[in-house]
Amino acid sequence: MKIGLVGKPSAGKSTFFKALTLQEVEISNRPFTTIKPNIGTAYVKVKGVAEEFGVTANPRRGYCFKGYRFVPVEVIDVAGLVPGAHEGKGLGNQFLDELRQADVLIHIVDASGSTDENGRYIGPGNHDPCKDIRFLEEEISYWIKGILERNFEKISRLELQAKKKKEELLLRTLSGLNISIEEVKKALEYNELSSKPLKEWKSSDLLEFAKRIREISKPIVIAANKSDVDTSKENIKRMKKEFPEKLIVPVSAYAELALKLAARKKLIEYVPGESDFKIIGKPDEKQEALLNTIKEKVLKPFGTTGVQEVLDKAVFDVLGYVAVFPVANQKLRDKEGRILPDCFLMRPNSTALDLAFKIHEELGRNFIRAIDVRTGKFLGKDYKLRHRDVIEIIAGKS
Repeated sequence: MKIGLVGKPSAGKSTFFKALTLQEVEISNRPFTTIKPNIGTAYVKVKGVAEEFGVTANPRRGYCFKGYRFVPVEVIDVAGLVPGAHEGKGLGNQFLDELRQADVLIHIVDASGSTDENGRYIGPGNHDPCKDIRFLEEEISYWIKGILERNFEKISRLELQAKKKKEELLLRTLSGLNISIEEVKKALEYNELSSKPLKEWKSSDLLEFAKRIREISKPIVIAANKSDVDTSKENIKRMKKEFPEKLIVPVSAYAELALKLAARKKLIEYVPGESDFKIIGKPDEKQEALLNTIKEKVLKPFGTTGVQEVLDKAVFDVLGYVAVFPVANQKLRDKEGRILPDCFLMRPNSTALDLAFKIHEELGRNFIRAIDVRTGKFLGKDYKLRHRDVIEIIAGKS
């Protein structure tokens, strides 16, 4: 799974990326600080299952902390996007190409309104962040439209002369965007484009299709960053009113980063995404003042810093993935003796058979049945996996 971090320059993407990954990146208020994409590992948060079975988990990947399982996902932080990016302005074409394989996008918006559309600092309250939401989505839609236009004459002829299905032709044209045939068909349902021959499509039809395929295949979650700035409260309220269909989460990336760095230094005990932290070390006067500020201006009014919440919602609520714990036997151990070694993120509507193939191709080919370890119930290959299932796969010999 790949998660893209998008936004205009100086919106706080690099700080958000570092808060997720604790990977060193350059952070600055200068536009285009990020030139090459930063690629790192973040962790979605899942309530663990080990306590139910009276055991301690030993993850192969990720980690456990305070009853939670943190499962790794790949995060890509790309160069900032400015109006006209699809025409090559700023680092637009480079930015957009790097998002081809993303499953979901997190749009980091400067909710304080302190930077203009090009990322230049103009002071809190002097820019409307709603404009940033609109322009970024338009840029991605126009970028997809441009990809279609470069090949449209050719696929129009193929549909007419070779009797090829339009969804297959469109999928081939957009093959590098990690899009499925089902998503193409769904996008074609709008404005009855599925029944309209490609040769009759107007520029507006192309843009409409590009917009729909973007909404379906590259869903966007809004991280309303800099939520602790005074001007952000009203801006976030207005953003939610203007875009009621969007998932908008108040975020303070700097606060999350500060808490994680303090936890790394053993000054505090902090579970990402929680509403409080515990001081366990001896912070100096400056560190203590910062921690108190975060508690008063971020955690108390918003409940969390929002960073972990945005990531979790993007994966579980927007994409609809489920976290599943496969085990080799009822003792929950693998051949090396690790207890509950794996937690897989599975696509919505995945089955027990899909899980078997995810573990190993041979296990999928020789699938006999699955077992719900909690209940001991036998499950068939078509059983649809549920969040936090603990599943044993039974397979025959090759």
